[in-house]
Amino acid sequence: MRIDGVRRVAIAVAACGTLLAALSGCGAKGRAHSDPEPGAQAGKSSAGSRDPHHIPGVGARLQRRIPADSGQVVAVYGDGKDSADSTVVLYAKRGAAWQRVRSWPAHNGKRGWTTDHHSGDRRSPVGVFTLTDAGGVLKDPGAELPYTQDPAFAAPRWWAKSHWHDFDYVIAIDYNRVKGTPPNNPTRPEGEEKGGSIWLHMDHGSGTSGCVSMSKPAMAYLLRSLDPDRHPVVVMGDRADLMS
Repeated sequence: MRIDGVRRVAIAVAACGTLLAALSGCGAKGRAHSDPEPGAQAGKSSAGSRDPHHIPGVGARLQRRIPADSGQVVAVYGDGKDSADSTVVLYAKRGAAWQRVRSWPAHNGKRGWTTDHHSGDRRSPVGVFTLTDAGGVLKDPGAELPYTQDPAFAAPRWWAKSHWHDFDYVIAIDYNRVKGTPPNNPTRPEGEEKGGSIWLHMDHGSGTSGCVSMSKPAMAYLLRSLDPDRHPVVVMGDRADLMS
C-alpha cells in the first residue's frame, strides 16, 4: 500500500518529537562502556552475593511489578536523573533465577528520566512496561515479537542525517499505547498529554525525546531474542528511581 509523505512525517514526528526536540541536547558520544553489573551492591543478599531471584539494582516496588510469568527482562539503567546516558542489560530467567545475558551502552531522553512523563518533556518514563510489538523500516531480521515492516517508520529527511536510521528497527514499549498493534499506531489510551511512541530504537549517538536507543547490532539481538511466550518486559529508569 502506498504511504503518502504527510503520513510519513506525522508518524515520525509523533514518535520522537519535533525537529527541535530531536536535535537539541545530547548525550556523551563515544563514552566508555565498562560493562559493569549495574546495582550489584544494592542487589546483594545478606550472604554477600547477589540474590539471583531479583533483578540487580531494582528495588522492591518495581520488582513487584514484574509479572510472575515474565521470563525476560530488559533493564535500562540510567546514569542519572538528568542524564541521557544509560546501560541496557538483558536478563533471562532460568528456573527461579535471573541470569544476565548481554549488555550494551544506550541513550534515553535528553533531559533524563521522570515518574510523570508528559508529551514534550524530553524525559523517559520510569517504570515496568511490557514489550509486545516490533517493526521498522527494514525487513524483519528474524524477530520473535510480531514485526511490522513499514516505510512510514522512516524519519523525515529534513531531520539531521545522523537521525535518518533511528527507526530502522523498533520495539514498542507499552506506555500509553494499544498492545497488539504496530508500534506506529498513534492511539493514546491515556490521552495525548501523557505522550506516547516510547520505543527501543536505533541510536544516533545522543539523547532522545523519550525513547531508549541502542546500536543496530543490539537491536537486532533483542529482536531475535525477545520471545512473546516468555512475556518480556522492560524495567527502566535512573538508578535512584529504580531502587526507590
